[in-house]
Order: sequence, then C-alpha cells, then structure tokens
Amino acid sequence: MLRHCDYVLQVPLEKINLPSVNLLFETIGMITKIEMQIFNNGIPRNMPTFQKLIINFECDFDESKEKLFMTLDEYWTVFENGNLPEKHVLFGVMKEEDWGFLEYKHLNHHLKQFGI
Repeated sequence: MLRHCDYVLQVPLEKINLPSVNLLFETIGMITKIEMQIFNNGIPRNMPTFQKLIINFECDFDESKEKLFMTLDEYWTVFENGNLPEKHVLFGVMKEEDWGFLEYKHLNHHLKQFGI
C-alpha cells in the first residue's frame, strides 16, 4: 500500500506516465472528480487502478515508508511552486486544488483501509 501511494504521487511529479484512456473513461473520471469534490466523498469502492500503479511484488516496509515520505516532500515542493500538471489522463483538467484534494483523498483512503 505504501509503494502504491508513492507511485500515485509520482504521477503529478511526472515520474510515472499513465496510458491514455478512451473518451468514455475520461468522462467518467471527470464526473467522479467533480462528484467527490461536491459531496466530499472518498475514493469510490472498487475503482479501477491503472496497471502501472498496481504493486504485485514484495516490498520492504521501512524502505517503502521512507520513499513515500520523500515523494510527499517532493510533491509538496512542486505543489507550493505551482508546477503540477494541468491535466490528468483520467480526471481531465486539474488545478493545484484538484491535485491536492484527490491526492489527500487517495492517501486517506488507504490509511483508513489499514486503520491508520
């Protein structure tokens, strides 16, 4: 889970590039983003995950935790400097507030999943 969260944060840092999605999925993604912001919902249950973000190998807990903290620091610097991408392949046009909201919701989703 820590490595997965690290990978997700690497998307707005443009260290991981996600494949394009078709128009239908992009439309669903944009609607989901808006719905989560309006209703302050969390990540929908069983929401599909990009293959590049799935971790299906053993990870060292401490190493993954340290890497996540480093990536969070890097993300915060990029966020503060206003250098986040203007678009996400699934969620469409993104402002800094959109990135912050969705990254928070994603991380919170997984921390709650493990009772943290």
